[in-house]
Amino acid sequence: MTEWMNWAPLVLTMLATGVLAGVMAGLLGVGGGIVIVPALDTALGALGVDPAIRMHIAVATSLATIVLTSLSSARAHHQRGAVDFRLARSWGPLIFCGAVFGAWLASRLHGNVLALVFGGVAILLGLRMLLFGGRNPAPGRELSPGGLARLFPLGIGGLSSMMGIGGGTFSVPVLTLLGHGIHRAVGTSALFGLLISLPGALAYVATGWGDDRLPPGSLGFVSLPGLACIAPMTVLAAPLGARLAHRLSARHLNLAFGVFLVLVASRMLYRAL
Repeated sequence: MTEWMNWAPLVLTMLATGVLAGVMAGLLGVGGGIVIVPALDTALGALGVDPAIRMHIAVATSLATIVLTSLSSARAHHQRGAVDFRLARSWGPLIFCGAVFGAWLASRLHGNVLALVFGGVAILLGLRMLLFGGRNPAPGRELSPGGLARLFPLGIGGLSSMMGIGGGTFSVPVLTLLGHGIHRAVGTSALFGLLISLPGALAYVATGWGDDRLPPGSLGFVSLPGLACIAPMTVLAAPLGARLAHRLSARHLNLAFGVFLVLVASRMLYRAL
C-alpha cells in the first residue's frame, strides 16, 4: 500500500501529461513531446534514475508515445483534407533517415547540449510565428519538393528525434514559411510525426539495450510504464485538439503556436544554463 502511495502521484501526473500532450498534438501538429519530455524527466528524477541517462529515457519514451499520437492526429486532420500526401511521399524517406541519425547522435551527446540547440532554434521559430504568422503566402511560393528543399526534411527528422518531439515544432513553421497554409502545415506535420517517432524510438531501443543503469520495465531507453500511462491518453485527446484547430482562424493558430514555442524554448534554455 505504501509503495502504491509513492507511485500514485507519478501515475496521475503521467495520465494528465498524456491528455495535455494529445490536445497539443491535434491542435498544433506536434507530437506532444514538448510536454512529455520535461514531465518524464521530472518523474524519473523523483524515482532516483541516474541523471546521466534520465533525459535519454524521457526522449525515447516520448517518441514511443508519439507513434500512436501521430496516427490519431493525422487521421483526424486527413478527415478534414488537411494532409499533403504529395509532400509526405517526397519528404518521407529523408525524414526517416534524419530521425535514425538524430537518435544515434543524441545517444552520444550530453542532455544540456540538446536543450541548448532546441531552445535556440525554437525561440527563433516562435518569434517568427508571432511577428509574421497568419499572413497569406504570396502566390507561387509553395514549396518545391526537390533541390535544396531536401535539406529541410533531413534537419526536421534529425532535430526532432534528438529532442523527443514529433516534428511539428520545426515542420509547422518551416512549411508556413515556404508557403503552406497553417491548417495544412499542422495536418501534414502530424503525419511527419509518425515518420520521425517510429524509427527514432526503435533506434533508442537499440542504443540503450543492456544498459544496467536503466530502471525496471525499460526496453532499451524506452520506459514501458511511462508509455502505458501516457500513450492511451494522447490517442484519446488528439482528435479533440484537431477539432479545436479547425475552429480557430489562421492568425489565432499562429499566435498560439508562437507563444507555445517561446515558452517551451525559454524553459529548455533555463534548464541547460
